Amino acid sequence: MIDAHAHFEFYKRDAPRMIEECREELKAVIDSITEYRKAHVWKSWELLKPYFGFVIPTLGYHPNEARRGNWEKVEKVENFIREHSEEIVAVGEIGLDYHYAENERQRENQRAIFRHFLELALELDLPVVIHAREAEREAFELVQRIGARAYFHSFSGSVELAKEIAENGHLIGINTGIVFIPEVKTAAEALEIENVLAETDAPYMSPVKGQRNTPCNVRVVIEEVAKLKGVDFEEVEGITEGNALEFFGLRI
Repeated sequence: MIDAHAHFEFYKRDAPRMIEECREELKAVIDSITEYRKAHVWKSWELLKPYFGFVIPTLGYHPNEARRGNWEKVEKVENFIREHSEEIVAVGEIGLDYHYAENERQRENQRAIFRHFLELALELDLPVVIHAREAEREAFELVQRIGARAYFHSFSGSVELAKEIAENGHLIGINTGIVFIPEVKTAAEALEIENVLAETDAPYMSPVKGQRNTPCNVRVVIEEVAKLKGVDFEEVEGITEGNALEFFGLRI
């Protein structure tokens, strides 16, 4: 199994233990190392670097940080991405989150910084990991205009948009919220498995109320998709793994 999106760095001191536990069950975890508040990409990078190979890094700039419009920090993160562009498999997570953007100015900051990192990814010939919340259509349209290849992680938008995203060659992330978020389950039902990545977004989106999520719970996503599609667990596991290998260019 491969977890296509998680954040080991947010376990802080527990990160080494969690990584070793997950190594026993999973082939790899794509870790979206993202600039967000005090979670600086360079600090997270150093924490996770000893585990690279099993932990597969991306680098990005979270839209909830982007709403602040701190272009000095944007430049610092961009330079870090350029410095490590040969070691990462995507730029992300980046995107738009209008749930927390309090006004139009903050949304415009998000748009400008999102566009900036999409263009950087295109320049570096890397795919992108998209965070879109209450702005899924706008994020998709900008991805299309820029010409990036995208993975819309933790998708909870409309079925119509999910199908349009897939028809245009992008992938949709189905996370562990499939057991308690109707929109996630509906998207999983509507999409072909070939258009899907299985993810946890750990330590968030736990399928068990009151417990911290773990990348090992990607099994829950695969089980639920298998039930919805009426196929074996191994078939969903194989297809979603293949999707991750192809999208991120992994050699595992």
